[in-house]
Amino acid sequence: MTKKRGVLKAVNGFIEITVNVNGADTALRVKAGEYLLDALRRHGFKGAKKGCDTGDCGSCTILLDGKPALSCLLFAAQAHGRKVTTIEGLGNPRRPHPIQQAFVEAGAVQCGYCIPGMILSAKALLDENPDPGEAEVRRALDGNLCRCTGYVKQVEAVLLAAKKLKQA
Repeated sequence: MTKKRGVLKAVNGFIEITVNVNGADTALRVKAGEYLLDALRRHGFKGAKKGCDTGDCGSCTILLDGKPALSCLLFAAQAHGRKVTTIEGLGNPRRPHPIQQAFVEAGAVQCGYCIPGMILSAKALLDENPDPGEAEVRRALDGNLCRCTGYVKQVEAVLLAAKKLKQA
């Protein structure tokens, strides 16, 4: 998709935007002032979770042009002409992404609410640095809060995913 980021016009309170969501150009009709999280969920992308609604928990993390972003703080119109990746874009239960598989193998999933954001943060890290150390993994996951664990298993999962991706 070419980045056409011209002036958007609101008609009857709605804006037509085009976003590349999980590899497919998608036309979204969004409310003026609607947050990206709400627009994605309304259009069926339920993997980004509504947690704190203030950008503190990371449950709403998506990848915006390959970088982690908090979709509860971004207006949907800010995604016009850009690439958005949600957890649905990585894998599925039959064919999980290696990072998703590593989270399962490492026992890093408990309630699962924070996991989509953590996996997407991990993906951004591993895309940039395929061989991170523990400190780098902890820094990458720093914006993703988990109330169930002490983060040990999630860090192990990301390090395991790095190994899996190198072997693939």
